[in-house]
Amino acid sequence: MSVLSYLQTRASQAVLSTTENTSINTSISTLATRLNYHFGANVSSHFRFGSSTRGTILPRAMDDHSDIDYMVVFAQGGYSPQTYIDRLREFAETYYSTSDIKQSSPTIVLQLNHIKFDLVPALAGYWPGVYQIPNGPTAWRDTNPNDFNAKLTAKNQAELNLIKPTIRLAKFWNARNGYVYDSYGFEKWIVEQSYYFDNNQKAYLFSVFDKLGANEAAAWRNEKINRAKQIIAKVREYEADNMPFTAESEIKKLIPE
Repeated sequence: MSVLSYLQTRASQAVLSTTENTSINTSISTLATRLNYHFGANVSSHFRFGSSTRGTILPRAMDDHSDIDYMVVFAQGGYSPQTYIDRLREFAETYYSTSDIKQSSPTIVLQLNHIKFDLVPALAGYWPGVYQIPNGPTAWRDTNPNDFNAKLTAKNQAELNLIKPTIRLAKFWNARNGYVYDSYGFEKWIVEQSYYFDNNQKAYLFSVFDKLGANEAAAWRNEKINRAKQIIAKVREYEADNMPFTAESEIKKLIPE
């Protein structure tokens, strides 16, 4: 197997299985029913957003932190963000009493056996698609939870449909190395890059690491970035020397089996 074919295989494996998708969809359906019953007219809408709607979420086997972002839009404003967070906590404790529940501002984290939900309280904003979410316990900030989806889709289509699999591989590396980057910020940065001369999965992934700068404030992050760059340099060296098996062994240090 070549480095290219190995990366193509790992990229194809970095997607949710049919079983995982079925379990998640069942859990979302149950969650939606319970939210409607518990809050009634006090909630105007609720919906999934984030990486699971973009096709860049990783299986739990590849990222323990994989989660489903779920926004709950309350109908009535006028209260502090913490008030709405507390309401979501009470909801979770009522219907998921045996699950792990905790606050991780601005969300309530609901840990089920097969997936984690980040429940985000929100209020409707002044513009379509814009919502207010907590910015600490007392302040709000505006967000458009799905504005990045269209940009990612367009970029993926323009780049040989290799941006999404590249993101998944890069996020796998990120997760295995202690989350060098914020996952969402990393996705956005990858989409913003240029890939003029890249034409396959290996070239796209290597281009991402070529463009990374080891200029993070934390030394351990720079060490992880530099190690990734050194691995890729070795892979290129082995391939140039016609040593495909050695090159494949080396790339597995970056993207493990």
